[in-house]
Amino acid sequence: MQSSVVTEKGQELEKLTVITKKGKRAYLAMDTENKVIGYVVPLFRASHEGVRGLVETTTEEVKEEGVNYVAMRNLFIREVKEEETVQHIKVHKKTHKNQIRESADRVELGRTLQERSEFRKKFNADNLNHLPEFIVRPRGQTVWEGKSVKLHCTVAGWPKPRVTWYKNNVVISPKEHPEKYTTESNYNMHSLEIKNCDFFDTAQYYASALNVKGEASSAATVVIKRYQEGEEAGPLDPKPHGFSSEHGVTFETTLLDKFEVAFGHEGQTLSVGCTVIIFPTVKNYQPEVVWYRNAVALKPSKWVHTTWSGQRATLTLAHLNKEDEGMYTLRINTKSGFETYSAYVFVKDAEVEVEGVPVAPLDMLCHDANKDYVVVTWKQPAVEGSSAILGYFIDRCEVGTHHWAQCNDNPIKYARFPVTGLVEGRTYIFRVRALNSTGVSRASRVSDPVVALDPSDRARQRAGPSAPWTGMIKFTEEDPIVGEVPGEPSDVVVTEATKSYVVLGWKPPAQRGHEGVMYYIEKSVAASDVWQRVNTGMPVKSPRFALFDLVEGHVYNFRVRCCNSAGVGEPSAPTGDTTVADKLDLPSAPGSIVVSRNTGTSVVVSWGASKDVKHLAGYYIECSVVGTDVWVPCNNNPVTKTRFVCHGLSNGVNYVFKVKAVNSAGYSQSCPASDAVVVLAAIARPGCPTGVKLLEAANDYMVLSWDPPADNGGADIRGFFVDYRTVKGQVTGQWHQSHEKALTTASFKAENLKENVFYHFRVRAMNMAGVSVASLHSAALECKEWTITVPGVPVGLHALEVRDTSLVMLWEPPAFHGRTPVNGYYLDLKEVSACEVYGWKAVHEKAVKVKYLKVTGLTAGTSYVFRLRAQNLAGVGHPSAVLGPILAQTGPDTHEIVVDVDDDGVISMIFQCSKMAEGSEFVWSKNYKDITDSRLTIVSEKGKTRAIFNDPSLEDLGIFSCVATNTDGISSSYTLTEKDLNRFLDISHSNKFPVIPFKTVMAMDLLEKGRVRFWSQVEKFTAALQVEYVFNDVIVSQGDKYTMHFDKTTGIIEMYMDSLEVTDEGTFTFNLVDGKAKGTTSLVQIGDEFRELQKKSEFERAEWVRRQGPHFVEYLGFTVTPECDVLLKCTIGNVKPETEIRWFRDTIEIEEGDDDAKKIERQDGVLTFNIGKCVIKQEKETERKKKPAEDVPEPARPKISKKDCGIYEITLKDARGKDKSMFKMTDEGYQAIMNELFRVIANSSTEIQVVATEQGIILYSDITYYDQDLRVTWLQKEAKIASSDRVQSGVTGEQLWLKIKEPTEKDKGKYTMDIFDGQSGVKRVLDLTGKVWEEAFEEFQRLKAAAIAEKNRARVIGGLPEAVTIQEGKSLNLTGNVWGDPAPEVCWMKGERQLVSDDRYTLKFEAGKYASITIAGVSTSDSGRYALVVKNKYGTEASEFTVSVYFPEDVQG
Repeated sequence: MQSSVVTEKGQELEKLTVITKKGKRAYLAMDTENKVIGYVVPLFRASHEGVRGLVETTTEEVKEEGVNYVAMRNLFIREVKEEETVQHIKVHKKTHKNQIRESADRVELGRTLQERSEFRKKFNADNLNHLPEFIVRPRGQTVWEGKSVKLHCTVAGWPKPRVTWYKNNVVISPKEHPEKYTTESNYNMHSLEIKNCDFFDTAQYYASALNVKGEASSAATVVIKRYQEGEEAGPLDPKPHGFSSEHGVTFETTLLDKFEVAFGHEGQTLSVGCTVIIFPTVKNYQPEVVWYRNAVALKPSKWVHTTWSGQRATLTLAHLNKEDEGMYTLRINTKSGFETYSAYVFVKDAEVEVEGVPVAPLDMLCHDANKDYVVVTWKQPAVEGSSAILGYFIDRCEVGTHHWAQCNDNPIKYARFPVTGLVEGRTYIFRVRALNSTGVSRASRVSDPVVALDPSDRARQRAGPSAPWTGMIKFTEEDPIVGEVPGEPSDVVVTEATKSYVVLGWKPPAQRGHEGVMYYIEKSVAASDVWQRVNTGMPVKSPRFALFDLVEGHVYNFRVRCCNSAGVGEPSAPTGDTTVADKLDLPSAPGSIVVSRNTGTSVVVSWGASKDVKHLAGYYIECSVVGTDVWVPCNNNPVTKTRFVCHGLSNGVNYVFKVKAVNSAGYSQSCPASDAVVVLAAIARPGCPTGVKLLEAANDYMVLSWDPPADNGGADIRGFFVDYRTVKGQVTGQWHQSHEKALTTASFKAENLKENVFYHFRVRAMNMAGVSVASLHSAALECKEWTITVPGVPVGLHALEVRDTSLVMLWEPPAFHGRTPVNGYYLDLKEVSACEVYGWKAVHEKAVKVKYLKVTGLTAGTSYVFRLRAQNLAGVGHPSAVLGPILAQTGPDTHEIVVDVDDDGVISMIFQCSKMAEGSEFVWSKNYKDITDSRLTIVSEKGKTRAIFNDPSLEDLGIFSCVATNTDGISSSYTLTEKDLNRFLDISHSNKFPVIPFKTVMAMDLLEKGRVRFWSQVEKFTAALQVEYVFNDVIVSQGDKYTMHFDKTTGIIEMYMDSLEVTDEGTFTFNLVDGKAKGTTSLVQIGDEFRELQKKSEFERAEWVRRQGPHFVEYLGFTVTPECDVLLKCTIGNVKPETEIRWFRDTIEIEEGDDDAKKIERQDGVLTFNIGKCVIKQEKETERKKKPAEDVPEPARPKISKKDCGIYEITLKDARGKDKSMFKMTDEGYQAIMNELFRVIANSSTEIQVVATEQGIILYSDITYYDQDLRVTWLQKEAKIASSDRVQSGVTGEQLWLKIKEPTEKDKGKYTMDIFDGQSGVKRVLDLTGKVWEEAFEEFQRLKAAAIAEKNRARVIGGLPEAVTIQEGKSLNLTGNVWGDPAPEVCWMKGERQLVSDDRYTLKFEAGKYASITIAGVSTSDSGRYALVVKNKYGTEASEFTVSVYFPEDVQG
């Protein structure tokens, strides 16, 4: 606060008011009398070099900041002088309050002057530098674990001090731990932030300010509280002290969208989370979200990420490993308490690269770290691979590098290994790999980094708070101390002993000299005094050492010597005899295992703990489907408890389980396998009913109804119990049970009540597991007479047989019928998404008399709700409570009732259910009523039930339904109609009196030699089947005439007859007897049918005789080859070299010298006669090179004609017999050949091609051969094309073409070439439109223009010689004939020079045809090369000639 005062000189000054003690700034350390007593500085060890370096670094800062301090000093001095010159103050207001204020101001002014006087002393130019001083000291704080802490302080001093923060006298380096510490320094304000505090952050923190004048420090204690002293708090532990409602707000926490049991694979990323609703909503209030794994709080790391969005808490596990498997708990802490939720996360092994190798070990940890030594441990994996694990390899890597070095040459059997040879001060990480006979596993997750440090350094870093030193900093020089030989170590013991290594441990000597010590280890075989030094090359720095390469089973003694630069000390006392062998035994097998049901996909496994086991790592549980002998691990991270919930099992499958223990030595034997258990949901008590309401009331009774519980506990509701009590105002009586026997319906008539008395009612449900808790009681209901005339609401509405498009609704009548009985019901339905008012639809129009209805026409996958109304003569009552929603969907593994008739004729209905739970049973009903008569016999076994009709008749007609209890309403029905009953009775009769079924009834085959085979095949028979062969009711037997055979492997019955005679006309029968089954099959052979069979038999016999000699396998016929050769062809068989083969034409034998003999060929029993060869091969190759439709005369070629008609015959003959074959190539035969020839030609035609000429467009197709009788028709747009001058068709060689001269747009369209093939025709189609037409028409125009140009271009057609010789002095006259349309332009050239008419040259061009040149009096200069050049718009042409001029004397010479 400031006030204005006026001096006697009239000057207005600002005067400071009194500052409260709380607001006063204590710039100096004062005693009780406000006298400066100096500075309190904690004593820290430092060297002269450190201070000297600090001075050098601050020199420049002093120069720069000195000006600022001098200015500040002058400012304070000037203000003090002004205040000292203040004379008597004249106060304008003289009230009592002002007098008190003046007195206080004077006291405060004195203090201010004194304080500024002290500052003035410091700001003297001679005394500018001064020690650091804490203006605001850091304050101690106490916070909960997981929070962040921020310490603040303000420091003054000159030169500007440097502030360093310490934790228990250890410097804090934010650069090395940026995730943990953050420091800030701005305007002499300094702060230290400690993030995500844990219990080990409890310490005393120092702020040390240092400059060249000295050092000052200030301490603050930070205490981190856990939720419970001692062990770390678990997710379900009670609230910590201090967690209570605050400011009158009580928070209610609700968790929604809870994460379920999760499964992941190694290497994947998995996220789990919950939606958190906190009520009431307070702005900017954030709850504390903590995640736990196995009751241990998780901290954010590279593997664990937590997020909080304000409504959803999410935990993300990056790159899953088996170490991440466990029970995860989400805890939401508020000021009013906490809410938790837990679920298990399973991590499965990643796929191995080589089949049979073990999976990766897990949980790599480091212990007992020292300067050059550390012990690593791990846990064995759940799966050893195809063979047992032989050992482990340990790898190490120095942090900051990527080089992994293997620590052991031989595999280690124990899950524990001492790693030596580390470099002091360096940080390492480790990993482990498992080995079996197949190969090496993948590496485990790397361990946390560990530093190779002396344990004392670690103890100092982890020590608790200590009091700071006070006093001035002193710099001293330590006198050198003479080296001293260290003493002997103490307490040398063998800490670990295995057959692979032995680990020694000891305490350093008390007498160790000024410098540190190192150690030599010596060993001695038992019963020997010879000691051998183990580490001769390099002494060890750590009081731990691992000895390898010892002989298993031998006994050793060990001792240790200390050494330093002064020498080697005396040895320690020996350890005593130590045998190299495993001291840690394998764990014993766990006790007996008990498996109990949990859910539809999980079971609870409990077992007895392993006895006398040391260093137990945990247990692995394995499961196997009964009958497979394939064991699968249930957990990949060993559990320490003797109870585990195995998830991820298949519902309804039978499993067995076993457990094995594991410690550092290895695996125990598995306990005996458990009893087989089917994975099904366990049965529990049901939930409580809801919605208790009044349906009817009278003077002494009331009718109640209620809704069954939503949760039936895994078993069907077997009944209900109703309790009641009286109510009078706010006073209620005791509860009484209304009945002793459980109610089967959700309604009850409470009788013997008192009129006009109010009652409360409550209901409890019951299943096979027990009785539920009571429901909420109803409102107070008065027992008095109702006057309603319409019926009450129906009750017990429920659905069965839910399918994709239908379901069956059942109900019970209302307890209150109204004035008249109920005479019908109306059922309404509504889609869940439909409007509540207008969405309801009636399922049927007329009232239903029965208490069930099948609803059809539903939409698959749609949810519906239903309601029901009852009707009597007075009207329709109110609707029942809404049932649903019910999803119209056929459940998986849904079975329907099937009617079966067995071999004994028994008719039964069968229903199956694969989801039978414990206590489930099948309940049959007829017309949805309990079956009370004895017309059915019910037999149920496991998941199958059979309802057997004892005496099927019309009385059994109706709807039969079956419900499997405790299965969420699995049911089915079957409607037995009279038609179905008669069909089943027929099948029953057939089964009672069976008939042997025939796969093939009796048939007849005609065999070689004319033999006849009667045969049949039986479909189903036994070995006792007997066959009776009957002809015309007379049993026949094996003999000369009949041969019988029955093949019992195929069921074929045969009877053979060598020939048929007249007496064999009649009926042939096979009679079969197989136990009580009989069968008969017959074949009738009489009349024309028999005579036809007899002829065929005789013919086959004659054919067989013919084939005994040379014969025709295929008789003489014809064929046309693809080359259009017409061949007469036959196939002969059973011929010999001496067999005569003769050809005849018109009864005249073809001799060897005849022309026709050249056409006969024989090859592999095939005889051919080439009648006509259409085209010679060489001619074909030449003709294919011709252009389409080129008008070239057709060459002569051999071809078939009517001259080749005649009768062709071949005869075969030798000593065994003869045969002949004939082909009549007459009118019919010739026409058949030509039709076949046309077919081959037509099918050989190619697709229609297009070519353009200067005259038009040509369509053409190539064929193999053309015959003049071949009919070819061209069509355009399905209309036949008539020949004209512009459009013509024809053939050239083997090319069929259609020429279109001067084509126009009218010629576009689809063209068809129809070639007669002897029957219908072969068509080739071309669509001459679009791109095809454009390209062809464009080419035609180009060629036409080129032809016109060629015809009319200018050219010299004659008259000029190639050379002219003329005598000098003569006149030369030459005339050239030219042509061109239009008439060409003419010019004469000599060399490159154009000639013009003058005295010597006369140039003429007459009639547009004659160009002449006359040279008068030629001379030698006229000799040379001349040219007549003609030119018009179509082209240019030059005709050159040579002129030679000579002298007469040259000729004479």
